[in-house]
Amino acid sequence: MKSGFVSIIGRPNAGKSTLLNALLGEKLAIVSPKVQTTRHRIKGIITENDYQVIFSDTPGIIEPKYKLHEKMMYAVRQALEDTDVAVLLVDVNDNLEEVHAIFSNLRLKAPALVVVNKLDTVKEEKKQAVFSFFKVQSYCKEIIGISALKGLQVKELLQAIVRLLPEGMPFFDKDEMTDLPTRFFVAEIIREKVFHLYQDEIPYHTTVIVTEFKEKTTLVKIVADIIVQRETQKAILLGEKGKMIRQLGTDARKDIELFLAQKVFLELFVKVRPKWRDNDFMLKEYGYH
Repeated sequence: MKSGFVSIIGRPNAGKSTLLNALLGEKLAIVSPKVQTTRHRIKGIITENDYQVIFSDTPGIIEPKYKLHEKMMYAVRQALEDTDVAVLLVDVNDNLEEVHAIFSNLRLKAPALVVVNKLDTVKEEKKQAVFSFFKVQSYCKEIIGISALKGLQVKELLQAIVRLLPEGMPFFDKDEMTDLPTRFFVAEIIREKVFHLYQDEIPYHTTVIVTEFKEKTTLVKIVADIIVQRETQKAILLGEKGKMIRQLGTDARKDIELFLAQKVFLELFVKVRPKWRDNDFMLKEYGYH
C-alpha cells in the first residue's frame, strides 16, 4: 500500500484547480479565468486498493500585498511542509525563467514532478523547448505534459505520482473525498459566481461566509453573507433594483443543488466591512487562519 500527500504548486492561473478536479473526476475546487481564485489549501483524496493520494490545491504564488495574501502564501508553505511529492505546474505559455525562479526558491525536500499544462494550445516545437528547459533543472525528478482542461495525460500523471509515493497505510477512510466541511464548499461556489458575474476589482474585494446551513425534510436552507470593503462595491453587487444579486443567487443555487444533490433555498446578504483583507481579526473570523 502506498499513501502520501501531494501538493500542486504554481503561479496564478497555471490550472491548479482544474487539475485537481480532473484528477478527482469531481468538481471540488472552484475555477475562473481570473487570477487568485483559490485562496485556501483545498485537499482532495483519491483512494484505490493499493494507494491513497491526498492532493492539496494551493493558492497561486504571488508577492503579498495584503494580510489576506500573506495567509494565502502561508497555506502554500504549510502544504509544502508535509508533502511527499510536489507537482510543479507550469502554464506552457508562461515566462520560463520567472517560473524557474519561483520553483528554485521553494527549496523542495520532496521529489518533484514538473507538469507542463495547456499543451493543447501550442505546437510541438514550443512543447520541446519547455521540456528541454525544465528537465535539466535540479528539482525536476520527471517531466510530464498534460491538458488539465481536456483531461489529456491526467491518468499518466496520476501513475507517475503513485510511483513516487512512500509506502504506508491510508490516512482517510475510503469514501472520503476531502477533509473540509460542506459549508466551505457552499461558500466557495457562491464566491465562484462572484468571479464569473462581476468584473475588475469586485471579486478580489469579496469573501463569502455561510451563516446558516439547515437540512430540512424537503430542502436545505442556506444563508450567506457576501463581504465587501466599500458601499460602492455593495451597490455593484446588488445591481439596479437587486438584479445582479438575484442572478448571483440563481446561478449559485443551481450549482449548490448539484453539489449537495438536494433542493436548496438560498438567501444572500451583502455586508460592508472596511479593509477586511488587512484585518487579522476579520480574516480569522472569515476562515483565513
